[in-house]
Amino acid sequence: MRNISAQAITDAVARLCIEANTRLPQDVQAALDKARQEEPWPLAKNTLDLLWSNLSAAREKDLPICQDTGMACVFVELGTDVHIDGSFEAAIHEGVRRGYTDGYLRKSIVADPLRRGNTGDNTPPPPSPFIWQTATAAPSPWPPRALAART
Repeated sequence: MRNISAQAITDAVARLCIEANTRLPQDVQAALDKARQEEPWPLAKNTLDLLWSNLSAAREKDLPICQDTGMACVFVELGTDVHIDGSFEAAIHEGVRRGYTDGYLRKSIVADPLRRGNTGDNTPPPPSPFIWQTATAAPSPWPPRALAART
């Protein structure tokens, strides 16, 4: 049996929330660069150049790539021989809370769609929108990470 502390989960989720909003995967970055180089239409090329410039500024200043940082969707593959020391769900919510606060990410999640009250920390109202499966389930379509945060 492997023990994982809730704090380790919180730290990983916080780090991945920031990373998902401040870094593009290499394949996406390469595709954007290729599109910039090959785009024949001047207006479209200018738009792609602006995106590239924004990406560079975000990297240099360690800021989000886009002002709309979305909602964290956490996908977890959990082994059957894993024990979490603490609350698994609370650890994920605290990781999102910390990631959006420490990363200066826009907190835009609405607690109640009718009253339009913002949660203030980008954690969702219940039920939680994170998905988990045991490692013995069908292979995940997501990259092989213990925890993956995507927006």
